[in-house]
Amino acid sequence: MFAEQVGENISYEKILAPVDGFVDAANAFLAQEGAVGCNVTMPFKLDAFNLAKVDDQAAKDAQAVNTLMNGDSGEIWGYNTDGVGLVNDLLNSGVEIKGKRVLLIGAGGAARGVISPLLKAGATSLTITNRTKAKAEEVASAASNAKVQVAALEDIADVAPHIIINSTAASLSNELPCRLNDGVLQNCEVVYDMVYKNSPTRFMRDAAELGVKTQIDGLGMLVEQAAEAFYIWTQKRPDTSDIVKRVRAIVEQGEKRN
Repeated sequence: MFAEQVGENISYEKILAPVDGFVDAANAFLAQEGAVGCNVTMPFKLDAFNLAKVDDQAAKDAQAVNTLMNGDSGEIWGYNTDGVGLVNDLLNSGVEIKGKRVLLIGAGGAARGVISPLLKAGATSLTITNRTKAKAEEVASAASNAKVQVAALEDIADVAPHIIINSTAASLSNELPCRLNDGVLQNCEVVYDMVYKNSPTRFMRDAAELGVKTQIDGLGMLVEQAAEAFYIWTQKRPDTSDIVKRVRAIVEQGEKRN
């Protein structure tokens, strides 16, 4: 869709790499004539990080790469576009990040990759909470930024967050990533769930019922992280607004069929 929009002629195909053979598969693909780069999915994002030269702070934070690109001198560059995708989706949705307190639920790779882009976008503080507090502390320590703090799940009301981001997979099993009550949501303007379905997740629905004005799912982030990868490869930035609508229609149709 991006290529069609900006007049690029591309081939973008799925390649299944063996679980223990990612590096060989990636090198073989990137050695082909005309190969510009590729995206990388789980479980290979750490392998891609170790394979590539990485200047990108989000990739360093996450220790994960989802976008590879052939360099001019034979090197392979690695990036993580997830955090930029999240920030761009928030901004496109009219969310003000600058000067806001952000609560990030979860301490996995998805959480790690969004920390530096959120701070770069002007968040005044970013608090990580996780079922295992020690893991949240490990992620905060790796970020080494005074604006990044940690709170136990039972203490998140003290954060008084303006924006709450769920980076866990709780919504996939219709569970909540944390207890939502008026104390936690008192200052909350936006909840963001990285999971997307054909209807709002329980996290989004409960937040709406408790008075949070804006609830956003992760579909726009999916499109925006892809747009950022496309920009890295082509230096052309697609207009994503119409494409998000088209992708949502595909997701809804697919879920109806299933």
